[in-house]
Amino acid sequence: MSEPRLCVPVKVGAYASALRLFRTASGKRTAVAFSSPLKLAKVLGTEQRWVLLTAPALRGMLAELDVTGIVVDPAGTMSGPAERAPAGPARQVA
Repeated sequence: MSEPRLCVPVKVGAYASALRLFRTASGKRTAVAFSSPLKLAKVLGTEQRWVLLTAPALRGMLAELDVTGIVVDPAGTMSGPAERAPAGPARQVA
């Protein structure tokens, strides 16, 4: 029996594509994969590009990276920490 193929999100550049990595709640890098394009689109949106890979192929690509593991079919993603608005000019006191 062959390995199931997973939909793995990628970032597409001018000359190549790269795996899109995420961070766990504790800040460690992790890869995500989805069992179907529909599940990927539900979490990351329909514009997210992806490639089909088997789990062993994905693990091989991650072997040299500082990645905690692979999360399959995550329920959602967290946005990064909220950006703070830049401080305005100091008020002058008369």
